[in-house]
Amino acid sequence: MGKRNRGAGRITAPSTDYRDADGNVLVLRGSMSPLTRRKYASTLHNQKVSTDDSWHRAVEFLFERLVERWEVYGVPTEGQAELLARYRIATPDERRWIRDVLREHLAEHFPDVEAP
Repeated sequence: MGKRNRGAGRITAPSTDYRDADGNVLVLRGSMSPLTRRKYASTLHNQKVSTDDSWHRAVEFLFERLVERWEVYGVPTEGQAELLARYRIATPDERRWIRDVLREHLAEHFPDVEAP
């Protein structure tokens, strides 16, 4: 088959936009595969590292898997590598907002997944 037909008929879940008080936008996916859910649970409850380390890694894991786009002060960031790099230089307030958004998103779209 040609490249044009790859993805034809593929079902996509809607994305959700979350805005903060400054107008920044975080766009999150509305789907998560069973394998991603298992990997996330394993990351969150990793006994080989400290609780704090596993918690931070779990938040980063969710960020990697769920964030499609992040616009900060009018500057859009897309693509997994760019998003992760931007997350790693985020201010403590930005990270707190992201954690809150991820928790809200999990509660609404993935109630069976434990929030960090």
